[in-house]
Amino acid sequence: MSGPFIKTPEKNDQIISYYALRILIGATGVLLPLLLIIGNLISFETLKIEFSVSDYYDNGTAGDILVGILFVLGFFLMTYKGFDKTDNRAANLGCVFALGVALCPTTSSNNFIHIMHFVFALLLFSTFIFFSIYLFRKSSTQKGVNKQKDKRNRVYFICGLIMILCIVCIALGMLAFESAAEKYHLVFWFESIALIAFGISWITKAEFLYLKDKEK
Repeated sequence: MSGPFIKTPEKNDQIISYYALRILIGATGVLLPLLLIIGNLISFETLKIEFSVSDYYDNGTAGDILVGILFVLGFFLMTYKGFDKTDNRAANLGCVFALGVALCPTTSSNNFIHIMHFVFALLLFSTFIFFSIYLFRKSSTQKGVNKQKDKRNRVYFICGLIMILCIVCIALGMLAFESAAEKYHLVFWFESIALIAFGISWITKAEFLYLKDKEK
């Protein structure tokens, strides 16, 4: 079909590869917290949880995993192509922000780099939220919103909301409840929940399992 409609052929290698790419992007978020804990165990034989995900930067194998996954995530986002220019631009910005987080460690003694780490991290999560709450919930004119799409939209919205709530809780923990945040590793856990929500959102976008559109 020609015109403004988005083509959605049932068998197309490029479309399938985009589904796989979305799963890979999502998997980086879901697996990152667990991989950091495993990396710390390998390097220091301890299951100690750091104050935040970013504090694993200098922790041997865990630091290598953190930087490596951020670069991989950036590469995946750079190669991701959505349905229109807005998707592509958001993904490209996400790539820049992911690399910014990797190249500006929070453990740096340079105050400017330390601040830029938080700026890039906030912008990266803002991009994830924008994808979940807005971009993923859009529909092509051709397909519209069917029952499965409606279910996926609910997942996207919930994931976006969870990420927003986690960011708010992280800010409160660092500003108002610092001692409790440090004692119970609240920043790490809220970051982990936000990353998992981000990952679930992208995996859902791949129409994974029961959320896949049913063939007619």
